[in-house]
Amino acid sequence: MKKLFFFSPISLIFAAAMAFSCGGCGKPVITNMGSHGKAIVCFGDSITSGEGVTQEEAYPGILAKMVSMPVINAGVSGDTTEGGLQRLESDVLNKDPYLVIVELGGNDFLHQMPLSEATERIRQITTRIQSRGAIVAIADVSCGLLMENYRKNYQQVARETGSIFISSLMCGIITNSDMRSDSVHPNKEGHMIIAQRIYSAIKNYLPDGGAEE
Repeated sequence: MKKLFFFSPISLIFAAAMAFSCGGCGKPVITNMGSHGKAIVCFGDSITSGEGVTQEEAYPGILAKMVSMPVINAGVSGDTTEGGLQRLESDVLNKDPYLVIVELGGNDFLHQMPLSEATERIRQITTRIQSRGAIVAIADVSCGLLMENYRKNYQQVARETGSIFISSLMCGIITNSDMRSDSVHPNKEGHMIIAQRIYSAIKNYLPDGGAEE
């Protein structure tokens, strides 16, 4: 005789909620998937601005050739999470962003600023962008043990805010002199790798599914 299994209403509601929250567990639920913005804004420090390379060779310039919407380079050399928070309105929110790539924290680390403060500012930057209806991608520039705690904290912020998380952006670049223009900054080849990593992380969240043909 076959056993019959009965599920309580509470268990059915819980199962349905779990299925909805993970979207069938195919990919994480990202805040503002219905974004109506018109541009991708690359918001960061000298890695984003393209220290040591031309604007066309910096990753935002390369990314612009991989997607079908405008890409704005809002990188400022030497910027920190504090500086980023101060210029967020003028350099990002006023640009009608569809998606913002937030690449900040390397200079906080170099200047030995408290990790807790940098993390909180990244959270504030993220939530302010999201409040304007844009998608956020948090880019982590750690590599292995270097800035490992930044990676953990940024990943937690991404998870809690429904942001795309791009891990270890500089791995294989910061440790390879053939990929750098100096002791820290990526050269043209390094920027090509960064652009590809970012594109791979965001392509499924773009309105047309990625690059132009």
